[in-house]
Amino acid sequence: MIYLDYNATTPIAPEVVRALQLYLEEEFGNPSSDYLLGLKAKESVAEARRQAAALLACRPQEIVFTSGATEANNTVLKGVARHFGQGQIITTAVEHPAVLAPCRDLQERGFEITILPVDSKGLVDPDAVRRALTPKTILISVMHANNETGALQPISEIGALARAAGVWFHTDAAQSVGKIPVRVGELQVDFLTLAGHKFYAPKGVGALYVRTGCQFSPLLHGAGQEGGRRPGTENVPYLVALGAACHLARERVAANGPHLQKLRDLLHTRLLEGFPGLVLNGPQGERLPNTLNVSFPGVSGSDILGGIPELAASLGAACHSGEETISPVLAAMGVTPEVARGAVRLSVGRPTTAAEVVEAAGLLLNRVRALQK
Repeated sequence: MIYLDYNATTPIAPEVVRALQLYLEEEFGNPSSDYLLGLKAKESVAEARRQAAALLACRPQEIVFTSGATEANNTVLKGVARHFGQGQIITTAVEHPAVLAPCRDLQERGFEITILPVDSKGLVDPDAVRRALTPKTILISVMHANNETGALQPISEIGALARAAGVWFHTDAAQSVGKIPVRVGELQVDFLTLAGHKFYAPKGVGALYVRTGCQFSPLLHGAGQEGGRRPGTENVPYLVALGAACHLARERVAANGPHLQKLRDLLHTRLLEGFPGLVLNGPQGERLPNTLNVSFPGVSGSDILGGIPELAASLGAACHSGEETISPVLAAMGVTPEVARGAVRLSVGRPTTAAEVVEAAGLLLNRVRALQK
């Protein structure tokens, strides 16, 4: 199988597996225990926190471990809403369901939710954010990189607007962390979400950056782990694995970007040569280096991928693929139904080779030609 769905999930890196294995088989202590086994587990969690903080260029105490990006997003949105009690939240039409669904829930509970449109490239206008601000605004939530098109939002500009207005700003960076440098100070964010399985850690572990001074009401209450912000006995093996993945990402992200972009552009060139009517969905430049969302107008994306069992790719976001419906992200960008119906998302990763990319392009083009006939 040729795997081109790294935006959906990544394999666990061998270095991460080795770090994980020790804590699955031998180091089983509870970090809350005072004897040696527990103290070793406590230090391992602290080291993972330091590694995550180093990746984001923040302080370790600003990292809150979670089960993943969905929990982290819900924690910010619902936690900030509960902290203030009422008010307005600003977001965009192309957010992941893990942001839009909590927003809908909050709207039903009386909060004002403002969903901003995007342009044809899937980008929100910072001026639209500025115009949407009111004295009632309590939070802005705009994703860093779109999971379907890879579009990179102008987070730093929005962050500057939020700081000037005294409004807290959250970004879902689940897709960008590990693919491009992500530093919270440069982005000017107050909250940031990451998911381990998007950058070669296991599924079921993630983190939330919370800038010092920002507060939220926790979703859970218990014994006080994570400073009371996310109580529950720590998942030590997976936190160790997350830390190892953060360490690897920090070491390799600068070199990985050009490598991934070269593979992505090779794939795009091959497809365009064989299908001149190919449509790029999303911006040409401001997007993740590994992500290619293209449409074959007049052909169904599900029919294309359904006939290539040896290729793993996506019709859109993995969380809501498998149905012959137009992607809400592409619809928000104004992509016509005919073009959107023929969309496929192809995302390369660290293990991807040029030979795989060339072979995948051939498989896709052969399948499209067969369907056209």
